[in-house]
Amino acid sequence: MLSRRSFLKLSGAGMLSLYVVSRGRFTLLAQAQIPGGTLDPGSVLKYQTPLLIPPVMPVAGTIKQSGGQNIDYYEISVRQFMQQILPAGLPPTTVWGYGAVAAADKRGLLLHNAPSLTIEAKWSRPVRVKWINELVGANGDYLSHLLPVDPTLHWANPPGGSTDRDTRPIFESTPERYTGPVPMVTHVHGAVGVGDDSDGYAEAWYLPVANNIPGDYATVGTWYDFFAGKAAASYGAIWGPGFATFQYPNMNRASTIWYHDHTLGMTRLNVYAGPAGFYLIRGGPEGDTAVLDSRFGTPAVLPGPAPKANDKFPPNKTYYEIPIAIQDRAFNEDGLLFYPNSRELFDDIVGPFIPFGTMPEEFSPIWNPEFFGNMIMVNGNTWPFQTVEKRRYRFRFLNGCQSRFLILDFSQIPGVEVWQIGNEGGFLAAPVNITANHGNQLLMGLAERADVIVDFTNVPVGNHVLGNLGPDEPFGGGIPGVDFTVAHPDSTGQILQFNVVPALGPDPTTPPMFLQLPAILPLPVETIIRPLALIEKMGMGFDEENNPIEGPVEALLGTVGDGVWTEYKWMDPVTENPALGATEIWEFYNTTGDAHPMHVHEVVFEVVNREGLALDENGDVAQPVQLNGIITPPEPWETGFKDTIIAYPGQVTRIRAQFNTPGQFVWHCHIVEHEDNEMMRPYRIGPEQPGQP
Repeated sequence: MLSRRSFLKLSGAGMLSLYVVSRGRFTLLAQAQIPGGTLDPGSVLKYQTPLLIPPVMPVAGTIKQSGGQNIDYYEISVRQFMQQILPAGLPPTTVWGYGAVAAADKRGLLLHNAPSLTIEAKWSRPVRVKWINELVGANGDYLSHLLPVDPTLHWANPPGGSTDRDTRPIFESTPERYTGPVPMVTHVHGAVGVGDDSDGYAEAWYLPVANNIPGDYATVGTWYDFFAGKAAASYGAIWGPGFATFQYPNMNRASTIWYHDHTLGMTRLNVYAGPAGFYLIRGGPEGDTAVLDSRFGTPAVLPGPAPKANDKFPPNKTYYEIPIAIQDRAFNEDGLLFYPNSRELFDDIVGPFIPFGTMPEEFSPIWNPEFFGNMIMVNGNTWPFQTVEKRRYRFRFLNGCQSRFLILDFSQIPGVEVWQIGNEGGFLAAPVNITANHGNQLLMGLAERADVIVDFTNVPVGNHVLGNLGPDEPFGGGIPGVDFTVAHPDSTGQILQFNVVPALGPDPTTPPMFLQLPAILPLPVETIIRPLALIEKMGMGFDEENNPIEGPVEALLGTVGDGVWTEYKWMDPVTENPALGATEIWEFYNTTGDAHPMHVHEVVFEVVNREGLALDENGDVAQPVQLNGIITPPEPWETGFKDTIIAYPGQVTRIRAQFNTPGQFVWHCHIVEHEDNEMMRPYRIGPEQPGQP
């Protein structure tokens, strides 16, 4: 695998490293399959399995509220099970996934799956979820992690007990992987107005209830007890061993959000093992019924239906609105998930590892700076197919990969027309014609979502592949096939196959060009501009032949003052402390060679602009920081509100957010390998809370 590219050095000081579509054909550079497990991607048949359309998560009941909205109540656990991810004939895969453990309706589907069933929420109607960690075996003993846990990171660290949990342990020799009980805590990514007790704070994790947990282990994270008391006082929630109860107000605009684990130092592994699912908010003043047909001024018709509560499974109806989670994975021949158990896979570094380096924080022995699976998994199956009619469909795409930026390529589908109508924060300001104006290519950073209408009306009957032009390595912007080698055409360059058949009837939906999307009210004018830094810390290691190799030790966040950036770690005091109700501009100064998808919990934000940074003679961002005056506005698909934004190397990316809910939250890079090794920071809205840790 290639180590980190310095995109800054490749592009030169004058170029803004934005993504640019590739017009026409591009040259594929010679490339080999990226390394992975013992199962060769070339031996896995494609388009054998129909796309799984996730059913709807059943509610466990309704909590009646006097004088307020009733609450939809769920009981959802994480379990370990076998799932047929690879095509039939190959072994099943052991995974983890969420699933309901109780249903109010006997038709409710009590099914654990990866990805999990979709939570369907109504605008302004709260949802309360009892999130249960059931990672235990049939004998009641805890289950060890499916993947190699690196205990040298700043992580949950249950063996540290109540005094040293949530720390970076000190070792006298390089440790082996951690094999103890697995902590979990769930974050609903994109939820707005949620209390900090329900946000899935990285230090609010909890272990399962198991027979054999050592007595000196911490069973909950540092913030768990504080949040448990706060939740009980705020809305009467009960927390207990092996579970936490969170509440979501669902005051977002109608939008596509999702849920996944967020445990300190383990998110990359826990999510890779499977637990994630869609969470769709519908209705409200900016929902589907607020979209108009501009020809007549009447309500538009969007493609549907989507799955509904208590639908049969497998379904006995046709869905025209489908959520699509795209993830990359690697497998061994026995069907098990592959994830590297040493640093060597990434860049050949074999040491020196903690604690034998020359620096206090030298290379961690297991952590990989980024990971790229060599197979594409869509809704829980490798390279599935979806039968579609010659009509319009609505797809809600999610990039759920580890480190991989996707560039969905519809150009291999003749006659297709693609329009983006929404992103993470709901509908855009106006529909964006991806086909006519953006080369039929759709860029998606990690955790970004795209609400897209794909029109197959003029596509010939037959089988057509949705491709991927994103690289099999760190992404820094530029032109596919020119500035970077695109994904391998026989594996990660393919996503899924559409099997196009004649329409079963007339298409009643409104052509996207005539969609008038709900008006977007701008945020108030900012009172503070907060310059922040994205930083990469390098170290010198050695390969097996003792040749020196420079490589990343950790990714960091920090602040910028007087043009100089200062790095901070997770353990350092809060440096971002917006006042309650304040509107601020946050500036992400990217000093690294990677593009970073930056996610701020609790809020959605406007993208203001991007501006280039001056580079020094080595092609690195100069200190003191100097702006080069080349400013670019948000991309058309970045209008409205977002919760994740691509910060390109050699640029400052500016966002505007209003902070309306007090409490303790986080902001971080959503390359989960970065997030797990210091590229996440706490931030606080309003004053410290009495009794907080």
